[in-house]
Amino acid sequence: MSQISPIDPVELTAALVRCPSVTPADAGALDVLHDLLTDAGFTCAWADRGGIRNLFARWGTQGNTRSFGFNGHTDVVPIGDEAAWTMPPFGAEIKDGIMYGRGTTDMKSGVAAFAAAAVDFVRNTPPDGSIIITITGDEEGESVDGTLALLEYMEKHGERMDVCLVGEPTCPNTMGEMIKIGRRGSMTIKFRVVGKQGHSAYPHRAKNPLPPMMRLMDRLASHELDQGTEHFDGSTLAVVTVDTGNPATNVIPAECSATVNIRFNDTHSGASLSEWIENEVAAIREAFGVQIETQVKISGESFITPPADLSTMVSKAVEAVTGVIPELSTTGGTSDARFVKSHCPVVEFGLVGQSMHQVDEHVEVVHIHELKMIYTRILQDYFA
Repeated sequence: MSQISPIDPVELTAALVRCPSVTPADAGALDVLHDLLTDAGFTCAWADRGGIRNLFARWGTQGNTRSFGFNGHTDVVPIGDEAAWTMPPFGAEIKDGIMYGRGTTDMKSGVAAFAAAAVDFVRNTPPDGSIIITITGDEEGESVDGTLALLEYMEKHGERMDVCLVGEPTCPNTMGEMIKIGRRGSMTIKFRVVGKQGHSAYPHRAKNPLPPMMRLMDRLASHELDQGTEHFDGSTLAVVTVDTGNPATNVIPAECSATVNIRFNDTHSGASLSEWIENEVAAIREAFGVQIETQVKISGESFITPPADLSTMVSKAVEAVTGVIPELSTTGGTSDARFVKSHCPVVEFGLVGQSMHQVDEHVEVVHIHELKMIYTRILQDYFA
């Protein structure tokens, strides 16, 4: 019987990077993975929605057997100023042991590593159970037709992951140093204060929207939301823009807009913070006699997967390969784990994320190989 060569995660990463899959375009990235997984005996299906391509793949028999899941995305953010890149943004060129290109870190190398690990694992030691892989093309965008669509597809077709690992880059500086066991919630609130335009020499004839907006922003920004919890740092509120669109120095504008972003821990919910915001707005509205409009967008609630068997298993695999004992963390922004957490226990582990979304995004080639080894070890331990 001929020996099947192992899947090279570096070559697979390069193949994915060469697909310019800037959200919402797929550019063939998911086809690369579909063909690889199908050839390895995975049952593959498309869970497309809203013009977004999403790939579901399962190895093993559907049913009551245990199942391990991987989740990731192949869409990437725009390259920005191409002239600022010193290497082709979709070239996947390797120089001095480093691969350059958009998505090398976030997160085509992670997808390549877990796909390669899963394929080699089922070929060499077919497990007593199932491996489920879900990959979306809508993580960097609005995230409404990506992993959510995949989870709806799974529910409709009776598919189930018992646990899931999301392959996002999680390490701040050193390979292996951090596992994400939760994420803060995120919400954005836009405000519009409507007054009355007038001449700045006659302010009594106008109704200036700026003082009420400044008072509101000060009240929100100076308020301490909390001091943190067992697994989370303190929640934060940042004023990210205030704008009147007024180029004149002798005109009081008719309106003013502002936006704040809140990253919140498990002390709060999107609903409780929305209520607090509305109470603050009502107080300013009454004090100044102005019209204030708000728009609230909750991108995700905070969640925690308490340290248990899953995080312990991942930690041991990371330490075995890298020699580093990882920290269990909830820091950073949002990820698709916020959707998976409603389906099954979920943790995240991946590469060093220092260059993600930057010009000349890059990854150390050795880290891609290490990541595949870690994912392989996790599968071995899970199905042992």
